[in-house]
Amino acid sequence: MHLTVAQSVRSSVFLYPLGVWVAMAVLAVANGALREVVLVPRIGEYAGHVVSTVLLVAAILTVSGLFFANTPIEYTRVELLLVGVGWTALTVGFEFLVGHVEGTPVSETVAQYDVLAGQVWILVPLTLLVAPLLFGWVLAR
Repeated sequence: MHLTVAQSVRSSVFLYPLGVWVAMAVLAVANGALREVVLVPRIGEYAGHVVSTVLLVAAILTVSGLFFANTPIEYTRVELLLVGVGWTALTVGFEFLVGHVEGTPVSETVAQYDVLAGQVWILVPLTLLVAPLLFGWVLAR
């Protein structure tokens, strides 16, 4: 019997990763508070941005690694890829939603992703995208 991708993806396996994303979102908000209250006043705007991004990437890798090392669910590669895409989409969507609520122009939110301007924030969604495959498939073997 030949299964299509849609038939081989179990929708029930996405509930736990959604909860993991919520935990990572809480960590991201705490990280943002740390950046604004502690890092930026001590080391400046750009250095605070870089250090905060590195700390958040480390937190995402830690939480992802712990989740995939301890979950009883055996994810397929397609499911892991979809988890990463989901985490990334939720994060980018959250960023734009918060920006909209705060009255931040969309151009300013988009500018956070401009690597050529020295922005390193892109590392966060990239980490969210690859972490499930990294910990759920590559390192789990």
